Amino acid sequence: MSPAFKNILAIGLIGLVAACAQPAEEEFVVVEPEALSTEAAPSDKY
Repeated sequence: MSPAFKNILAIGLIGLVAACAQPAEEEFVVVEPEALSTEAAPSDKY
């Protein structure tokens, strides 16, 4: 086989694999409402 044919075949196979690859799954971060407290922390000030 000629080198040009091998290059075209390799590029075609890479394209096929890339087209069939599954997309990456998105990650979701859930923030608990209890973790976002606006209350003042108790202190021994008084």
